[in-house]
Amino acid sequence: MTTIYRRERHSVTEVKMHLVCITKYRRSVFTSDSLDLIETSFRDVAQKMNFQVLEFNGEGDRVHALIEYPPKLSISQIVNALKGVSSRRYGQAGHEKPHKEALWSPSYFAVSVGGAPLEVLKEYIRNQEKPATE
Repeated sequence: MTTIYRRERHSVTEVKMHLVCITKYRRSVFTSDSLDLIETSFRDVAQKMNFQVLEFNGEGDRVHALIEYPPKLSISQIVNALKGVSSRRYGQAGHEKPHKEALWSPSYFAVSVGGAPLEVLKEYIRNQEKPATE
């Protein structure tokens, strides 16, 4: 598997996260059709904000997404945009939200993924050659 890096004017990056968003009160409200709507919303937001949803899936009360994003975007910016747009479209499609106007819990789980294991990175850094002293 070859890695495709994000190349921008002053940087080359590969920043990925596993994002989990849960419904308000963890109520099981999603169906297969409503998850398709959420996925479409996530992908539309990603295109507008210049990041990618690499994988998406969900259960009755949560969604999981693997996201590749530029370092200029913060995780909270991404999550707020994804939740806001998807909640609005979910309501507009006539689906029932778990609590009045709220589809999502304000909480989320995000963790960085990919790359070499920490021990490999630590060893690589330890093995760098220091410049000779004068």
